[in-house]
Amino acid sequence: MPEEIKIYTKGGDKGDTSLLGGTRVSKSHERVEAYGNLDELNSFIGLIRDQEIKIHYREVLLRIQEDLFIAEALIARDPEKEASFLPAMKEQEITMLENEIDRMNEELPPLRNFILPGGHVAVSFCHVARTVCRRAERSVIRLNKLSPVDDIIIRFLNRLSDYLFVLARKTGQDAGAAEIHWITKK
Repeated sequence: MPEEIKIYTKGGDKGDTSLLGGTRVSKSHERVEAYGNLDELNSFIGLIRDQEIKIHYREVLLRIQEDLFIAEALIARDPEKEASFLPAMKEQEITMLENEIDRMNEELPPLRNFILPGGHVAVSFCHVARTVCRRAERSVIRLNKLSPVDDIIIRFLNRLSDYLFVLARKTGQDAGAAEIHWITKK
């Protein structure tokens, strides 16, 4: 049986934290910001999964959460230390997102306008998660300029935000919620 994880260590009381591998960095470090944004995204995806949505979407979201944990670990590790103990992200996860997007899109009306977020609680949570995903993606890209990040993480986040947009549309359709199109006022 694994040893119990201690919740508080007091090691961060002065504003720094440990990366996987033990290196201490400021809590304002780009790496900490990036994996913190991924953690926030994972939490919002859990919130979507807790909604009254189809079981298939819940199963896909759980798989996404597991992939995000892998991405978080890969970002949270010290790039100068050995990381063979960490799982790798796989191309098949991006393919899965693309397949899910295509499957949902087949059942949706063609997109001809921008859509205002809202109309149903599950739809709104999907849009919040999508925007958090975009922020996480931007923070990972900023980190990548300082310290190389595996490009599969960036591609996964880019596809995930697309998936969340289409999931918002599909859950809205499933719930009978009307999409509100944004049309410029003249």
